Amino acid sequence: MELQITATSPEHPASLLDLPWHIPLEEWPEEHLVSLPRGISRHVVRFARAGGEVVAVKEVGEWAAVREYGLLRDLDRLTIPAVDALAVVTGRRGGNAEPLEPVLVTRHLVGSLPYRSMFETTMRPSTIKRLLDALAVLLVRLHLAGFAWGDCSLSNTLFRRDAGAYAAYLVDAETGQLQPRLTTGQREYDVEVARVNIAGELMDLEASGSLHPSVDPVLFGQAIADRYAELWHELTRQSVYPAAKRHYIDRRVRRLNDLGFDVAEMQIERSPDGDTVTFVPKVVDAGHHQRQLLRLTGLDAEENQARSLLNDLEAWMATQDDYAPGDPLGARPEVLAHRWVRDVFRPAVRAVPLELRGATDTAQIYYELLEHRWLLSERASHDVGLDATVEDYTRTVPAGRPHG
Repeated sequence: MELQITATSPEHPASLLDLPWHIPLEEWPEEHLVSLPRGISRHVVRFARAGGEVVAVKEVGEWAAVREYGLLRDLDRLTIPAVDALAVVTGRRGGNAEPLEPVLVTRHLVGSLPYRSMFETTMRPSTIKRLLDALAVLLVRLHLAGFAWGDCSLSNTLFRRDAGAYAAYLVDAETGQLQPRLTTGQREYDVEVARVNIAGELMDLEASGSLHPSVDPVLFGQAIADRYAELWHELTRQSVYPAAKRHYIDRRVRRLNDLGFDVAEMQIERSPDGDTVTFVPKVVDAGHHQRQLLRLTGLDAEENQARSLLNDLEAWMATQDDYAPGDPLGARPEVLAHRWVRDVFRPAVRAVPLELRGATDTAQIYYELLEHRWLLSERASHDVGLDATVEDYTRTVPAGRPHG
């Protein structure tokens, strides 16, 4: 069988052809590899440079590689946070013509870390809680989309910084199933697997001395189940309101938006006597603030970053002379937003020296500038402005701030 590369776009086969597919992945020469933190995997995984980007290469059976490739592409179409599937490579043969395992190739998620790398220095309980919150949100999103993970764990997840929190990305879809709708039993099974896996992973960290002494692995494993239940209830519960208080419906939608979820449609029923209204939202996706920021500015950010940037954008817009909401003669929000990107966002980020930004994305840098500005302004009892903030941030923050 000849070497075959099944890829998502035309440029990937060309860049992937330069990799040494005739050598077992475990023996790939250093000249092709990129040194990046790797999580625990049941398969051999390596990071390599293909053309102008870094890819993760995983040796796995052909059936599993093709299946996972398809599932990751499905998740991408559903806008679920997961690594991007680039290609499946089959027909590999070694120097003596012996068959080698096929591989799945995914794009390296820039700025992400596996959880074990994050625990190299003992992580505070509050930070572990934020990681678990991010994983609970990811699991809810998957279930809303009809995806049963089958092996939810910290090991199968990558984390990126998202303002003061984290965003979780699925990195292993090998055990997943995509269906039109999940049953309660399927959801509960996923949550139970997550609870057991996470408790076990934290116990491993405890045994190696990498876990904060105040963290109980069993209680933190249960915490993700509790957080998932809270989120699922809030996103799917039926509400009954007095008919005269229809604004409660708008309040509920706004609360869902604050959680980062969009409402696609609403099922509203009025009682026979007309006294009450029953409201069931159809929540379709997270990323409410992400999409709003992208629509207005073209900036692509994580959800919490986007919320913070939108707040700053709105505050800045209110200071502009041509800002007149509802006035047809005033500047449109999109025009003002692009002016903010040009005159405020980009100059502030570019003022931070490139060597100090590291692998941190621009939205996170700007979020940190906003936080630093708030701290300086509180201390000075007046708004210190962005110029003074950038100067102080550059001098005092990055030296002790972890990049990535």
